[in-house]
Amino acid sequence: MRTRGPVATAGLLGGGILLLVVSVGVAITLGPADILLVNVRDIVTNHLGLTDIPVKTAKDAIVWEERLPRALVAAACGAGLGLCGVIMQSLLRNPLAEPFILGISSGASTGAVAIGVLGLGGAALGLSGGAFIGALVAFAVVLLLARLAGGGNDRVVLAGVASTQLFSALTSLVIFAFADADETRGVMFWLLGSLEGIRWDDVVLCTVVVALGSLLCLRYASALDAFVFGDEVAASLGIHIARTRGILLVTTALITATLVSVAGAIGFVGLVLPHMARLLVGSRHGRLIPTTIVAGAIFMVWVDAGSRVAFSPTPLPVGVGTALVGVPVFIVLLARRRNRA
Repeated sequence: MRTRGPVATAGLLGGGILLLVVSVGVAITLGPADILLVNVRDIVTNHLGLTDIPVKTAKDAIVWEERLPRALVAAACGAGLGLCGVIMQSLLRNPLAEPFILGISSGASTGAVAIGVLGLGGAALGLSGGAFIGALVAFAVVLLLARLAGGGNDRVVLAGVASTQLFSALTSLVIFAFADADETRGVMFWLLGSLEGIRWDDVVLCTVVVALGSLLCLRYASALDAFVFGDEVAASLGIHIARTRGILLVTTALITATLVSVAGAIGFVGLVLPHMARLLVGSRHGRLIPTTIVAGAIFMVWVDAGSRVAFSPTPLPVGVGTALVGVPVFIVLLARRRNRA
């Protein structure tokens, strides 16, 4: 595991941000339409009011209304889920912890199914709104189960497993009992993770939530460093254990719920990316958090681009793409940790 100095870390982050910008631009060019990187530059600068370069209407619509919002939401999902993985692994002191361990994804799935299949409040909420409410309900169930079990990090993990199974069963029951073939196909595709139909309001929502959550988590970077060594060490340093853990867990739940409500269930990002970032910059959260955010954004942009073009014109659900990439990467990381042990 490497530990970089502030200058080296800043250089790494600067290079990562540049790579992210280039990745978004290149990802937009991928697809059946003949779009060049210079076209992307012209369209973006036109809409920002910096230039007035003639561009074909079809290309402008493809880039500005379809591919750019999708790439930006993919980046936000990668950044947010990676951030949540870092926080949960530190708070729960479990290297296998990730956002979906709390059952948030399963709760969001149940909420989406309740809207899409049962039609509960569908006109007012929509699929994403139902998923958001379901995710928050699932998190509340986890907190209740953990409190009934006596609290503690291990109890939260067990409560998350129980919540995941409960809401997964409810989702399957509703689909089996009430959904027709078309509804089942649409809901199942969304549950596998989908960035189809992303619009600019989704970009604003995801970006704002992830940005605010990132700033809050960075504020608690020193506390997270202490949590790695246990509650006793953190308390001896004057950290309010229950309040800090509660704030950070609620923050991860809100970030995950927001992203799941927009993009569906996307796994392995929060599990794999924090470990990759630790190999680059070590375990100090002041460096680990921003590195994971940038690495997660780059990772998701490329996974989404590959998922979009691999079986064109039918897109592969992005959750399938993250699993296909994430599982082998995680196996390599486990092997490296074993060799270093």
